Amino acid sequence: MRRRDLVTLIGAAAVAPARIARAQQAQLPVIGFLHSGSPGPFAKVVAAFREGLRQAGYVSGQNVRVDFRWAEGNYELLPELALDLVRRDVSVIVAGGGSPALAAKNATRTIPIVFISGGDLLGSGLVAGFERPGGNATGINIVTTALNEKRLRLLHELVPNTTLVAALVNTSNPNSANQLADIQQAARSLGQAIHITKATSEREIDSAFASFPDFRPDGLFVAGDPFLYGRRNQIVRLAGRYELPAVYTQRDFVLAGGLVSYGTSLANAYREAGIYAGRILDGAAPAELPIIQSATHELVINLKAARALGLRVPPNLLAEADEVVE
Repeated sequence: MRRRDLVTLIGAAAVAPARIARAQQAQLPVIGFLHSGSPGPFAKVVAAFREGLRQAGYVSGQNVRVDFRWAEGNYELLPELALDLVRRDVSVIVAGGGSPALAAKNATRTIPIVFISGGDLLGSGLVAGFERPGGNATGINIVTTALNEKRLRLLHELVPNTTLVAALVNTSNPNSANQLADIQQAARSLGQAIHITKATSEREIDSAFASFPDFRPDGLFVAGDPFLYGRRNQIVRLAGRYELPAVYTQRDFVLAGGLVSYGTSLANAYREAGIYAGRILDGAAPAELPIIQSATHELVINLKAARALGLRVPPNLLAEADEVVE
């Protein structure tokens, strides 16, 4: 054999495995992951989603592929991102949040959708029922707004003389009107006044905190929202700088140095979504998979943050807490 032919043969032999690997990758079922946030701040929930997939028998890169689409806080991008996943003919769409879920639902009536949402599932038309969702969507229902009264009560227990609470809300979130109505109703039931402050960008978060000394709120309520969750380090830092006791919807705020949180475990919800996605890949119909009600709520308290604010945490709250950060 001539040297040139030998080199060609060796080169072809080296390239062949790579081509086979690419072909195998192309044949894997694909899960489209649609989210309104950014990848960095949501790395923990993505890890939980992958763990759910593993529990269902699927490992990314081995027997399934996951294609991510992040709106980076721009809700207007969600419809086009959903359509892109539909054009790519993914096997399942996992939608993190009510707005991504509705964008996916509007983009396809055939591709199965698994959502993690705290919105009005029936009123929005996302599903027809909880036991039998019907259509092509099912998922995990996380309770959000219904817990706002409990959160304001927690803030009042930590700051007993609370009369005025500032509420930080991302008004660009399509669900913000429902959030505002629920927060205001919760405040009225407790005899508290609420000052709504919008925060749709990093700059507006800074401006919101800069405005607080003008009307001197006794505490801060941070609404549940993917953008605000993604800016948790900024928000917690500013709350400390302005010495403002704050209550949050997710434990990650408290782990970042915040005072107290009460809400559903996002990690558990995304893990369940991974399991459901795996079941659908195995042939289950979303119309027959009941909506999972995420009924487990976590109370997390940061004693270090409380001491820095000069607050005494009542013993009953410490006994009730699921986690206490020292």
